[in-house]
Amino acid sequence: MPQINKIKISKVIGKKITVHAFRIKDSKIFKDHGTGKCLHVQISINDEKHILFTSAGGLIDAIQQVPEDGFPFSTTIIKDEERFLFT
Repeated sequence: MPQINKIKISKVIGKKITVHAFRIKDSKIFKDHGTGKCLHVQISINDEKHILFTSAGGLIDAIQQVPEDGFPFSTTIIKDEERFLFT
């Protein structure tokens, strides 16, 4: 099984990605910041799989609205002022 590499959110801003799966965990790093949660997202860009970690509340809220049968889906992550959002 190929290894999935971590990627920073800054590397995917404005790029077309495919979201395959996610999970939300309590964040050890951001426990006193924002939601206190960390979103782990399995994505692919140009057929190369990556894992993305973020505490962005806008992304956490949005991805929880996607039904189980809604995966995978294509999207772009944008930065709107200080918030990250799916388009």
